[in-house]
Amino acid sequence: MPKTSARLLALLSLLQTRRDWPGALLAERLDISLRTVRRDVDRLRELGYPIAAAKGPEGGYRLAAGTDLPPLLFDDEQAIALTVALQVAATTPGSGHAESAAQALRTIHQVMPARLRNRIDTLRVTAVERPTTQPAATVGGDVLLALSAAAQAHEILRFDYGTEDLDRPPRRVEPHHVITWDGRWYLVAFDLDRQDWRIYRADRITLRTPNGPRFSPRQLPGGDVATFVTGRFRGSTDTTGGWPCTGTVILDLNAAALAPYIRDGVLEELSPGRCRLTLGSWSWTSLAAAIARFDADTTVVGPPELTHAFEHLARRCAGTTGPTTQGEHDESGPSSSS
Repeated sequence: MPKTSARLLALLSLLQTRRDWPGALLAERLDISLRTVRRDVDRLRELGYPIAAAKGPEGGYRLAAGTDLPPLLFDDEQAIALTVALQVAATTPGSGHAESAAQALRTIHQVMPARLRNRIDTLRVTAVERPTTQPAATVGGDVLLALSAAAQAHEILRFDYGTEDLDRPPRRVEPHHVITWDGRWYLVAFDLDRQDWRIYRADRITLRTPNGPRFSPRQLPGGDVATFVTGRFRGSTDTTGGWPCTGTVILDLNAAALAPYIRDGVLEELSPGRCRLTLGSWSWTSLAAAIARFDADTTVVGPPELTHAFEHLARRCAGTTGPTTQGEHDESGPSSSS
């Protein structure tokens, strides 16, 4: 049986890999008894890990959300990915998260094992923003969370906008989507007083609390957020952005992490770790390749041509091989045909 400290780390690592773990399966994976599993779970709870127990014939455990963020375990590749994301956030002007990202980066660096720290120290990533005449607009993470939460809960928002006279009544809107366009965050909402759809810059919003009552979501003009937003920003009904091929996918990525890399597309946050992206390109295959570069699980929303392009790209990549030497070619002999 492994030592208690090593066993606790192994148990914590398993609990982070899936939502629910039957007690018997944990005992089998760790090669310990069910009684030892229960004792180790109690030890982790004492260390601040909120582990919920499920009742039933088999029982089970789940790493739940708590009031504080407990220490987490990352494998080497996860630690490297996290470091890259934090370096991008820490060096992105006007992101609103640069200082917090830099602090998180220092914290993670301090607790990394030496073998991994040496690899990370050779990695230097700097985000370079596209030159613009517009100053960068900073949006606090708390504002984005509040806007997104209200949109998900279908709660009416009240807020002051920009430099409007504070004596004026606040805006009352039904929030529908939080998006990013050309490096800025926006709220897509239905304005109840103007009875029209509007797009508000998030950095100009000053929220008032509490939120209003719940509402039944309306149908966006054009049918989806990408069609509506591209039409409004481009001042026309052309939703392709000038590209002959435009498609929509769902990516298993945080919208905030992806936002700095999206300039000519529409990015919509669906939930933490999940977003919808509409992008254009000169061909379906190039569009599939542009989306594949984000290295995330992808679901194609449409059109079918984009799905076919991913299939074509997969076949082409699977058939890619290195150069063959002359000797190897001679040994294999000429191909025969019938």
